[in-house]
Amino acid sequence: QQSTTAIRGVCSMILHLLFLLIVTTPPINSFSINSSSTMLTPRTSADVSLEIKDPVDPTALTQSKAILSELRPNSSSTSDDSLSSSSCNPKALLTIAKRLGDIPKDDTASYLVSKEQCQEAFDNLSSEEKQTLLNIHQRVKVFAEAQRKSVVDVSIEIPGGRAGHTVSPCRAAGCYAPGGRYPLPSSVLMTVVTARAAGCPYVVLASPRPAPITLAAAHVAGADIVLCVGGAQAIGCMAYGIEACEELGAAEVPACDVIVGPGNKWVTAAKSLVNGYCGIDMLAGPSEVLVIADHTADVEIVAADLIAQAEHDVVARAILVSTDVDVIAKVNAEVERQVDCLPEPNRSTAKEALTQSFSIVCKDMDECIAMSDKLAPEHLEIQTENSQEVADRCANYGGLFIGTHAAEVLGDYGAGPNHTLPTGGTGRYTGGLSVFNFLRIRTWMRIDNKKESQDMVEDSVRMARLEGLEGHARAAEARSLTLTPAYKKANNGSN
Repeated sequence: QQSTTAIRGVCSMILHLLFLLIVTTPPINSFSINSSSTMLTPRTSADVSLEIKDPVDPTALTQSKAILSELRPNSSSTSDDSLSSSSCNPKALLTIAKRLGDIPKDDTASYLVSKEQCQEAFDNLSSEEKQTLLNIHQRVKVFAEAQRKSVVDVSIEIPGGRAGHTVSPCRAAGCYAPGGRYPLPSSVLMTVVTARAAGCPYVVLASPRPAPITLAAAHVAGADIVLCVGGAQAIGCMAYGIEACEELGAAEVPACDVIVGPGNKWVTAAKSLVNGYCGIDMLAGPSEVLVIADHTADVEIVAADLIAQAEHDVVARAILVSTDVDVIAKVNAEVERQVDCLPEPNRSTAKEALTQSFSIVCKDMDECIAMSDKLAPEHLEIQTENSQEVADRCANYGGLFIGTHAAEVLGDYGAGPNHTLPTGGTGRYTGGLSVFNFLRIRTWMRIDNKKESQDMVEDSVRMARLEGLEGHARAAEARSLTLTPAYKKANNGSN
């Protein structure tokens, strides 16, 4: 009996402990994740909001202003002289480029890279490397040309005449390819090939300390001029052009009408300064990817894609949104395992970026989509059951990658669509780089039959006076067959 009592006591204690465990453990629908063993910081939907940050660093902006002024010593000395038309001084450029490390201080070479040097860089590649550049060039070119064909000249009838628009490329395009942490020949192809497909007759490429593969890509893409400078000085040179310099053996570089391509904080700051004098594609912030995954996702692939984004830069951000807490836990384990297999400096870069990356567990797919639309990520991957259906419901993103096999990295390296995409939530209102960045859609109208245009004339007179713009009204009256222009009445009255 004593043993029975003891057993009952033990059982009672065990049941009590189980009860305490149950009531103190968050239920599964609270999606608790052990943060001590995660690479992606767990967050809830309520914790996350779209942070609209100014992509322009204040210090870099001040420094970029100084560099732009130094490039053009003969320009006006006013503080806000970003719209001055004077070209960059080649000797000033060389001084800046050597001081900032674009060109070795003891180097007597020019800031220009010749077409022959680019050709030589291509010729020195292995046959496989050559073919890869040619393959990517072809795929980007085909897609960009299809975009160009999608918009055409238009002409329609209007009362008494015709109106329409014409589509034409800008004269000169400036393309920037980063050359810092890693050489990015893919950015050369994405920017230069797209400008060419748009029909730009002249394309300038700038890239600091260009690696041979970057020069080879410039050759394949067909850049007319390659500047081996970066940062604010590169943007200034493309915006304002560079004077010819016989002493340096350097030809004139024309001012570009549009400047595109991602870069560091000085590139972004300088683009903000020249915007208006010339066009720009966007002010790019840190790179980002958001993966929507459900129970069907391959956790190894999801982890690999998150790491691929994280290795871009220490400020890059990888985000995982899922309906399944187990998937997030398994992806975290995979990220930890895979990131330790990376070589340096990739491993350290990725690990630093992962400290500001996060995961969110949502109650259903509707919440996943709402979370993605709120953040408007640069890259959005859909790795779910019925991935196309989920993708069709997503509204805000830069580039969309549908299904397990549509890796974001394939977009990086030339599946066709451009990899220069809007960051920091700007996918809510704009898209990535395309031929449209280099095109001008300009409208026109013509009146052939004055009589048939009279209804339009009378509407214009009336609307002008409703707006209080009497000069507009009189200009319209001058085209009327029935109304005497008010300025004639005034003149007759004075006589």
